[in-house]
Order: sequence, then C-alpha cells, then structure tokens
Amino acid sequence: MLPKINETLYIQTESATEPVTLRTRIADEDDQSIYMEIPIDEKSRKSYLSQVGETFQIYFFTQEGVKHLFQSSVTGFRKDIVPLVAIRKPLPGEITKDQRRSFLRVEANLELAVSIYDKIKFVAITEDVGGGGVSFICEKKWPVVQNAVLSCWLLLSYKGGTIAHARFEGEVVRVLEADPDKHLIMMRFQDIADSDQQKIIRYCFERQLDKRKE
Repeated sequence: MLPKINETLYIQTESATEPVTLRTRIADEDDQSIYMEIPIDEKSRKSYLSQVGETFQIYFFTQEGVKHLFQSSVTGFRKDIVPLVAIRKPLPGEITKDQRRSFLRVEANLELAVSIYDKIKFVAITEDVGGGGVSFICEKKWPVVQNAVLSCWLLLSYKGGTIAHARFEGEVVRVLEADPDKHLIMMRFQDIADSDQQKIIRYCFERQLDKRKE
C-alpha cells in the first residue's frame, strides 16, 4: 500500500550521528516521485534541510492505524506554493507492514487537564494525539519530569459537534524545550480503559480522513 497525498509521513534520518525524527506531509506525487513539504524536526521544531542523495527510513499509518515502513532517498526539490522535497517513490513490494501493535497519531490542539500526584493541576494544549499516547505543551513552571505518571482528562470534539472525554494515566517519556518558557511533553498511556482509548482512536481516524479531503 502506497502512501497518499495529504498523508503524514514520519522520517528517521540515517546520515546524522544521532538519528533525527521528522514529520512532514505529502503534497503531490507522480510515477517516479513523492513530493513532500519541508520536514520538521520533532525535537527542535525547526525545518530540516535535506540533501540530494540523503537516505531516509520512512513510516506512515493506514486508515486502520497499521504502521507501514519503507526506505527512500532525496532526488531533488520543487518550487511550488511551498517548497517541496522530492523522494524516490517506493515500489509496492518495498513497503513492509509493522507487525507490532501501533497507533495512528495526528496533529491536534485539544484541551488536556493534567493532575500531578493529585496535588498540582493545570490545563495544557496537545500537539498530537494517538491511540498509544499524547504530546502536549505546558509552561515550565509545572514540575513535569521524565518517568512521572500524570492523571489526565482529554477533551475530544468530533464532527457534528459531539463532545467526549477520555481519562487516562500517562507516563512521561520525554521532556523537550518548546519555547523559552514552555516544555513539550511526550507521554504514553500507562493506564487507560478500552472505551476511552477507542474514543481517541475514533478521533484520530476522523482527523486523518479530513486531511485527505483537504
């Protein structure tokens, strides 16, 4: 299964001393190439400048949330409304399915109520959400540290105006600087009811379908 226009691609570089994870979106394609927007470094939040010939390990998620992987390389650049990076289009046989359980993640700015050990409570805004965890931005004044377990309520808004809440406990896996006074918190679900996880997965599928229609 080939990725489609408007699909989100996740990229791991091979040329860097320390691998970098990037995110981008497919803007166009032809018989030989996939044209993607300038990738963003998920750690620094800065644009990543690719080089012709650079090799990438790339993965994406299908509508059902199944992770697919392939290798490609940068073949050139194209000037459009926004600059685009051309990568070699893989053959169907070069794409492999990840057999491990994995979940679609989508960019989303949702309200997240956070409680730290039932003592400190605040509201944050998510950067992305998925069936396996969320990332959110919060002020540095909140004492969120790696390996901490947070109790959270996520506000989900579906098409048609329906609202739902998903409650979970999440483990902080990474804390990164987003702005001089803010952190980006990456968190995976440690304890979540199946019904709440399904609410989040449903939201992700709706968002992915909307992106494909753009």
